[in-house]
This record gives sequence, C-alpha cells and structure tokens, in this order.
Amino acid sequence: MRLSLSIFLLAFSGLLAAQTNPAISSWIINNSGTTGFAGIPTNVQQVQYSSNNVYISTNDVADWTPVGYDWPNNPWSPEAQNYVFKITLHPEENTGNKINTPYGHIGIWTNGVSIYNPKDAKTWQDSGKWFQNAFYFEHLQMETFDPCLGHPNNTHEYHLHVNPTCLYDDTDSSQHAPIIGFAFDGFPIHGAYAFANVDGSGDIKRMRSSYRLRSITQRNTLPNGTQLPASLYGPALVIYPLGAYVEDFEYVTGLGDLDEWNGRFCVTPEYPNGTYAYFTTIDAAQIPVYPYVLGPKFFGKLQMGNTGPNSGHNAINEPVVVYTSVNDLENEILFKAFPNPASEQLYLYLVPSFSSNMTAILFNQNGQALRQVENVQTGVNYTFEVGDLPAGVYALQINDGKSRTVKKIVIAR
Repeated sequence: MRLSLSIFLLAFSGLLAAQTNPAISSWIINNSGTTGFAGIPTNVQQVQYSSNNVYISTNDVADWTPVGYDWPNNPWSPEAQNYVFKITLHPEENTGNKINTPYGHIGIWTNGVSIYNPKDAKTWQDSGKWFQNAFYFEHLQMETFDPCLGHPNNTHEYHLHVNPTCLYDDTDSSQHAPIIGFAFDGFPIHGAYAFANVDGSGDIKRMRSSYRLRSITQRNTLPNGTQLPASLYGPALVIYPLGAYVEDFEYVTGLGDLDEWNGRFCVTPEYPNGTYAYFTTIDAAQIPVYPYVLGPKFFGKLQMGNTGPNSGHNAINEPVVVYTSVNDLENEILFKAFPNPASEQLYLYLVPSFSSNMTAILFNQNGQALRQVENVQTGVNYTFEVGDLPAGVYALQINDGKSRTVKKIVIAR
C-alpha cells in the first residue's frame, strides 16, 4: 500500500510539474461557451495533458470571425472540425532527415485554428514543380483571405498560411512577442519580435527571415541550382512576378536572424532556460514575409496522428487530467444534445471535465443501436446524421465505461 501510494504521489507530482509547461498553459480556452461563425463554439474547447503529451480539442473556429461573414471570392465556409491534436511536452531535434511540412495542418495557433505551410496545393501546369505561394495567389491575387489573413478551404477547414495578425499585437515592437502557436514537432511558435541576442539580452527587434527572392530572369532552375528541362520551366516573370512561387525564394545562411526552418535556439520569456522556437516573419509594415511561419521542413521530430489525410482526431490512450485555468468550469460532465426535437442533424457536446474517451450511442425504442461514436472527447462537438430516421422518440446514451447517462431525443418530420 505504501509503495502504491508513493508511486501515485510521484506520478501526481510529475503531472503538476507538467502543468507549468507553456505547451499546456498557452492556449486560449473557451470556458464560457462563446460561439462564432455558424454558431460554432470558438477557440480551444479543452486542454488535457499527461506527463508527456498535451491534447488540444478544438472546432478550428476563431473568435474573430463574425457569425455571418462571407469570404470574398471563396465558395466555402468553416465547419466544426472536432479536432483533438496531440503535442509532445518534450520536443527534440530531428537529427536525421528532416520531414517536409505537408499540405494541411502543420501546427495549431493558440486559439485552436490550423496552421498551413506556404503552398496552396497547386503547381504550374500540374507539373509537380513551381508550387504556388498561397499568400500571392490566394490573397494578393484572388483576395480570398479575411482581414485576419485566414480562410476556409474545400474541406471547410479554416486556416492561416501566414502571421495571424488578429491573434496578437503585431505592431508592438517594444516587447518580446508571445507564444502564438505550436508546430506539430512540439516546438513553440512566437510572433514577430524577440530579444536581439539568443541569450535573452539586447533590445527587442523584429525577427528577419533568411530567405530572399532569387536573382533570376526565367524560371528554369531550382533554388539548389538544379537545371530543369524545358518542359518543366516555370511561367515567365511577366506572367507571374517573383514571389508567386515558393521556388522563387532561396535560403542564405546568416542573411537574417532565423535558420532555414524559420527558427532559432534562444531564451524567451516562457522558456528562460532556452528552447528552439519558430517565429512568424513580417516586414516593417506588418506584411507577411516568406516562409511566414515554419520553413519547408520541421526542425523537430514529428508527432504522429496530426498530419496527413483524416488526421487531427487523436484518441487519448493514456491517463490525462484537464488543465485548470482561472475560469474553468465545475468538474462535472454536462451533456448537451441539440436541437431537440431534431430533424436532420443531432449535435452532441460534453462540457469540459475530467472525463474523456466516452462512447455515444443512439438507440430506438426497441433498444437497437442505430448510431455510435467512439472516443468522444469532452469540449468537442459531434454530429449524428438523423435525416433518414423515422419520426419518434429515441435515446442517446453516454457511457464512460463506469457509468452511463441517457437523454430522450425526439426526431420530428
């Protein structure tokens, strides 16, 4: 008994120590149920952590987006993504071959919104070369970004490729910029301003990218000097100017303050003992500067389950506790199902608590299970499609493995 208690106290003290980690404490948590676009709860819904990982539950909707906002020149709008991202509390440099930042989310801003790389997923004449720069094609040319420099894509995922101008004061050059996100290798992302010296001394200065536009008159070589065959030449500069494609940029060691991954080892207010940190890059007029957030590769070892198709829905398979902030809700499971009566969709929401990994089952009056969702996390919206079910009374059961709660659901036609 005494040994078991000692083990428990050791584990508990480890969790308390972990709670001071900025990867746990830096998130903008929605504890009031505030909703934004389309009535979707905004910002981070819940933060849970173990001794080694932090789990971020988010709908991927920012609180800066008005309820009825219509993105210009963009046929899509955001939808709740029900993400659970997993971020290591002990990031390490990848000393082997560093991993390219892929399409889709490569990190998460502190308000739960997705971070994308500089590309917009298209290449010149579908050649697989000359990748379009999203900032040029989707913002400067097509004007699909909103005033906060974000937009949704065809999967209805809201995201930013560049500095999140509405997330922090990017005009304040008098103090070190805060942590505004985390890459999926676990290293923090700061805003544009930092101490001049990596040891935390010196004045505050704007971090300068070490990438620059290449001095080329035609797009016939890659930044590494590779000569391309004529069939893979990029468009003439009179068609699209330098900067329209990511291959228009080259990295020059020591040109700016940051390395080829757009970061550096340094002391920050949140990491007084130093850490590797990425920085967003902007010019003196707050215009985003390539590579914007991360460089073309992750500096650290990539956390699995966060990138690639259908990613961002990590199951929590280890003991966790909920991070407690000043405005946390009471520690009880509050189960909401709405609208009720329902006709097409029934939404399930569990207010943040110490329970997670539940199972939700919709039964008919004969006790038949019609819909089931596993690994339900608190603080995340889930959707049951009920448009094909006949009108009547149903039961929605929530089971956490120890107890179960049931609500009566009415489906009306």
